[in-house]
Amino acid sequence: MKLIPGKKTDSRPAGTVKKAFLAAFPNTIPILAGFLFLGLTYGIYMNVSGFSFWYPMLMSLTIFAGSMEFVAVNLLLGAFNPLQALAMTLVINARHLFYGISMLDRYKGTGWKKPYLIFGMCDESFSINYTAKIPPDVDRGWFMFFVTFLNHMYWFTGSTLGGIFGSLIHFNTEGLEFVMTAMFVVIFLEQWLKDKNHTSALLGLGLSLLFLVAFGADNFIVPAMLAILGILALLKKPLAKGGDSA
Repeated sequence: MKLIPGKKTDSRPAGTVKKAFLAAFPNTIPILAGFLFLGLTYGIYMNVSGFSFWYPMLMSLTIFAGSMEFVAVNLLLGAFNPLQALAMTLVINARHLFYGISMLDRYKGTGWKKPYLIFGMCDESFSINYTAKIPPDVDRGWFMFFVTFLNHMYWFTGSTLGGIFGSLIHFNTEGLEFVMTAMFVVIFLEQWLKDKNHTSALLGLGLSLLFLVAFGADNFIVPAMLAILGILALLKKPLAKGGDSA
């Protein structure tokens, strides 16, 4: 490459960032719909609970944990108890421990983006970044960054708008949270159609149902994830060989 005096050079080809953004954005469109609706619901909930729009706006920007943000409303309205808040946060977000373990290799070599990727790793960003087939000519780090950033901004925008216009909106939002459940079903089905070997998916479904019956809807997630992680770790080599042969 010919160097021009007085000009800075970049080892990356021109348009790397734009190409990654254009590749990432279509993957986040289902999240856009879900996060805007749920974010609006959260902002409205904060508004009717007596909080200014600054609360959902800043909380969605700095916490970015939807389930915990809904729970935080009751924590803010109740007696000050930091230990209870800490314990509840750990229990609600314990699944992120498993997400983090799964993403250790994928986050390698992402440089300054890594701290933000860790901070912004929600369920939806994890699902996309873990399963998406990134084109060979798209920078992996920038792709995952834009998936995470866009999802973060969707939630932030919905929460802020809900907080601002919450007092002006009057409609029944009951059942709106099912948008996210439907979205995860679509992601699962899409992954099912992509993979020829469905062993891991069937194991996940079977163990989740088993622990749901054993522990109930409120307590099954963490033990189910531990069981899934352990069994998949034991079956890692057979599953890898099966995938290669497929």
